[in-house]
Amino acid sequence: MEKIKVAHIITRFDKGGASENTFLTVRGLDKAKYDVTLIKGLSLESEMGGREVRAVEHNLAEVERCGIRTVTIPELVRKIYHLYDLKAFVALIKIFLNEKPHIVHTHTSKAGILGRWAAFFARIPVIIHTPHGHVFWGYFGKCKTLFYIILEKLTARITDKIIALTQQEKNDHLHFRIAPEDRVLVAHSGINLDRFSNTSVDPSAMRRSLGIPESNLVVGTVGRLTPIKGHRYLIEAAGKIVSSRPDTTFVFLGDGELLDELKNMAAKLGVEENIKFLGWRQDVAEVMSVFDIFVLPSLNEGMGRVLVEAMALGKPIVASDVGGIPDLVVQGKNGYLVPVGDVETLAARIKELLDDPGKREEMGNTGQRYAAKYSSEKMVEKIDLLYHKLLHEKDIAI
Repeated sequence: MEKIKVAHIITRFDKGGASENTFLTVRGLDKAKYDVTLIKGLSLESEMGGREVRAVEHNLAEVERCGIRTVTIPELVRKIYHLYDLKAFVALIKIFLNEKPHIVHTHTSKAGILGRWAAFFARIPVIIHTPHGHVFWGYFGKCKTLFYIILEKLTARITDKIIALTQQEKNDHLHFRIAPEDRVLVAHSGINLDRFSNTSVDPSAMRRSLGIPESNLVVGTVGRLTPIKGHRYLIEAAGKIVSSRPDTTFVFLGDGELLDELKNMAAKLGVEENIKFLGWRQDVAEVMSVFDIFVLPSLNEGMGRVLVEAMALGKPIVASDVGGIPDLVVQGKNGYLVPVGDVETLAARIKELLDDPGKREEMGNTGQRYAAKYSSEKMVEKIDLLYHKLLHEKDIAI
């Protein structure tokens, strides 16, 4: 029986949420039915440290072990760079004309624009795009944002289906009239629940290894240190909390260009002794297991896969009321939602949980029950059904 040929395209194959989603998807598709190719850039823009690079290499080795072919296009970068963009576009068309995939599935904005138009000109039957969030606010100025909205509207016309990670992300696409409702499907980004639900770690030993006093409560966050993640608001909140709760340690897990700026900010607020910047680590689940509260103060978020990871570990959440986050965090049930950039409310909600161990446990238990809906297996199953549905609608028999 002929296999369904599908090509997945992404610019940065690092350890971010979009890349992890793509990795779990291509790995999870049944290789008895699918011939899968992963097309990626060099990921140099991620400025990954040594540990993250090794983790990405492990993922790529796992991809190849599963029989997935990988193709690297050096010019496939996230930023607009006209010469590189043209070269990447031509390279994609050549690949599609040569490989003749039945489906092209693009991930994130830049790969989505280049990949979908290349697929269109190469006459690929089925074109699917997963934005992994959107750039409709929080990233650029007004004019640049408008340009991207117009570009997304035009490209949506040649797209068979847009996969939103949450209902709110779908609503945003409808609000900006990117595509009609029947062309946008909601499919939550799945995670490997076993890794987080069955973490085996000695909390006391982990605390000692991180230099966290045994008696301290831990407020943690995970994510690349970039402006869109809103880390500065958590540091400002820490400045308001430490005066009354000096027994609190704030942990930032992740690398990024704002590291020095955030460290300086912590020093100016006099809370540098209460804050630990751990950089990127492979043992994310083990480190998160010692958190008492998980915080995600993002300015924009497609879904926030890390929220599911925190829920699977039984952690109460305080997060921005933005993007797809309200799909995961139910106010007062498994956590609290706060307005974007509202440091006073952010600090108040964190302190409320610090002062109430019963509430922390109750919300954590509720979150664990919610997390079961977001397995990678369920995500891949939904994508598999979509592929077959679209092929059937195009009268393509495999």
